Amino acid sequence: MRKFWTTGGLGVGLLLLLVGLLVIGTYGAAAGLAGAAGRAVGLAKGAVPAAYQSLVQKWGTLCPAINPALLAAQLYQESGWNAHAQSPADARGIAQFIPGTWATHGIDGNGDGKKDIWDPEDAIPSAASYDCELASYVKDAAGNATANMLAAYNAGAYRVIQYNGVPPYQETQNYVKTITTLAKSFEAPVGPVAPSRQAAAAIYFAQGKLGTPYLWGGNGTADQGGRFDCSGLTKAAYESVGIGLPRVANDQWNAGPHPKRNELLPGDLVFFAYDLNDPRSIHHVGLYVGGGYMINAPYTGAVIRFDKIDTPDYIGATRVTSDGAKALPTGNAG
Repeated sequence: MRKFWTTGGLGVGLLLLLVGLLVIGTYGAAAGLAGAAGRAVGLAKGAVPAAYQSLVQKWGTLCPAINPALLAAQLYQESGWNAHAQSPADARGIAQFIPGTWATHGIDGNGDGKKDIWDPEDAIPSAASYDCELASYVKDAAGNATANMLAAYNAGAYRVIQYNGVPPYQETQNYVKTITTLAKSFEAPVGPVAPSRQAAAAIYFAQGKLGTPYLWGGNGTADQGGRFDCSGLTKAAYESVGIGLPRVANDQWNAGPHPKRNELLPGDLVFFAYDLNDPRSIHHVGLYVGGGYMINAPYTGAVIRFDKIDTPDYIGATRVTSDGAKALPTGNAG
């Protein structure tokens, strides 16, 4: 189990004062950043497992209606990067193709002479190719080409053509919003990411838990003595401001965009992984408070406390948004 830097001789009152000043100062400096986020290009570092990053980057530029982040969002939403996923409806592989759809739209992406629904080197290119086919079918519909493509994926190209754009079906409109929102968690921003409005209150909740003993699997319930583990604490902190996060740390990773290390703001979730090229290996999460520190529930035998974030297993951060949390899949196939 990884060990953290501890607060040493600093008194809790002094440290709280320092953190309070950090939060105030950081928010003051960030006040002008809201709305300054630029259009994202490419993939954020560590957002896509290394085994699939080059495939997503290459095939995500197949046509103007898609981009690597959007393709990544679809794959994550479909299977959670599980190449062996199989749904009750017999959707298969990382891209969750139905065999009948695969027979028509699957391609030999790696050029080995066969189209294998289970092989990501075929399935990821096929997902991109299918998106672009759909985009070509609805290219004359009014509105955004990407939204129309996603609507065609969900409701069928005929309905998009019939309504001259995204059809008025709640399921389809929700799907378009979900994928475009989820794509932000895979994008590499070209400018600062907008601050979170709920972050300060989430920090306030976590500060109130300082000194509470760690409990593996702890959600802070009465029968658990109000104790937490790392992701239980971050989940509860954001639930206190009306944002529902998944229970597991590596699922919380996709709850919003990923600010760079020098752009962190109080309230960002900070993550630690065994493999810095694979977000599926995330094993710990904390709540950033500014100045290089986080509040976290570290490990059995420790208490909720402040620790430095700059350790060798730091993989990155997520700026939680309400829409980002809602876009997360509740469960992937298989």
